[in-house]
This record gives sequence, C-alpha cells and structure tokens, in this order.
Amino acid sequence: MTRLPAFLLRHRISVEPYLGEGAYGARYGARIEDVPALAAETVRMVRAVDGREVTSTAQVIADPDLICPVGSRITLPDGRVTTALSVARHTAPGLPVPACTEVSCE
Repeated sequence: MTRLPAFLLRHRISVEPYLGEGAYGARYGARIEDVPALAAETVRMVRAVDGREVTSTAQVIADPDLICPVGSRITLPDGRVTTALSVARHTAPGLPVPACTEVSCE
C-alpha cells in the first residue's frame, strides 16, 4: 500500500479517539499529539453515521492508519476543537495511488 508523501501533510492536529458513552457522557482515549495531516476549512454537506445530512466545516486528510472513530475530538491547526462527523478510508490495492484517511469535521 502506497502512503501519502510526508511533504503533503503540512499541518499538525491532535486527536482524542471516541471510546463511547459512559455514565457521565462521552468518553475519549488518550490524546494523540502532533499528527501529520492536510487540513482544509471549507463548508460542505456530508452524511452522518445515522443518515442525516450535516454541514462539515473542516476536512482532514491523514495517513491510512489514523485512529479516529466518528465522534472523536480533533484539534485543528488553528486551535479550534471539533468533532469527527464521518471517516472514510481510501485505498486502491494494486494501483499506484496513495491510501489515506479522510475525516469530515463539524
């Protein structure tokens, strides 16, 4: 599997993986700092896990092994904290294109 070249991942983000709901609300895993990514703050419509159409205000592209389930908290390069609405893993086995993970954020 080909990975995205490191020079394309110009931004750094932090991810707190969503672990599920607990007695006191949402639970998150240990914060993963300094994750190389390419972040774009553009507005677009995406489909949430439950099928609703929601507005995404930022999109992040990172390595294919990024641990970021839907609901994870993400700190963008400008310091804004957002939530992962949808996560797409792009692969093309056997083709000379890089694999990546695309996260659409609130």
